Amino acid sequence: MQMDLNSDLGESFGAWRMGDDEAMLDIVTSANVACGFHAGDPAGILTTLKAAQARGVAVGAHVAYPDLPGFGRRNLDMDSRDLVASVIYQIGAIQGLAAAAGTTVSYVKPHGALYNTIAHDERQARDVIAAVQAVNPHLALVVLAGSPLAGWARQAGLKVIAEAFADRAYTPQGTLVSRREKGAVLHDPQQVAQRMVRLVRDGAIEAIDGSMVRIPVDSICVHGDSPGAVAMAYEVRQALVQDGVTLQPFAAA
Repeated sequence: MQMDLNSDLGESFGAWRMGDDEAMLDIVTSANVACGFHAGDPAGILTTLKAAQARGVAVGAHVAYPDLPGFGRRNLDMDSRDLVASVIYQIGAIQGLAAAAGTTVSYVKPHGALYNTIAHDERQARDVIAAVQAVNPHLALVVLAGSPLAGWARQAGLKVIAEAFADRAYTPQGTLVSRREKGAVLHDPQQVAQRMVRLVRDGAIEAIDGSMVRIPVDSICVHGDSPGAVAMAYEVRQALVQDGVTLQPFAAA
């Protein structure tokens, strides 16, 4: 068995520090690097990209709505012209910084509200797909496992990476429990690690109501901004390796 382990990084902004990129890059195999629209400043993003390159960690563009105050977690009803251009802009920015760091961008992962919206909103989903294709149709697109977006992206010819979240609770329908709901974010590293082992081995995860839901998965995400994120990512990695799973970037598959 093979699996990718990813995290959202490069999200510090000026004097405001978010997460521990150096520590996470020693654990994960892919880094979703902020592009400046929801978080991240150019110097910090470049530092994260250089650190990823030094460790052989794959790099992706973590594109978002233009929402710095809301950390990209507020829904924006952008028209297609603006949304397509904003995604192209972000990918282009991270590609330039990646080139300076000696690495390349191999995939795109939407962030926060944009990620959740395009999982089901066909118009905005097709805008993001069009933006990725306009920049480089060989870039993979990371999507919520089991979402309609996966089908739309495949129909358009993009390589699709189905993603599960280690530190988030799931509904019986296979969607993420809203962060506004109690129990939406998980904090116990051992519990999370065993959930991910079962998901990789059996293709199923326990939903918030105790039922089992099947989820196809190519990559597992541990949010870099969660409390105890490094400890959680470490436990997930150790548990998977001990269960015989080979960890490698999906971009290398």
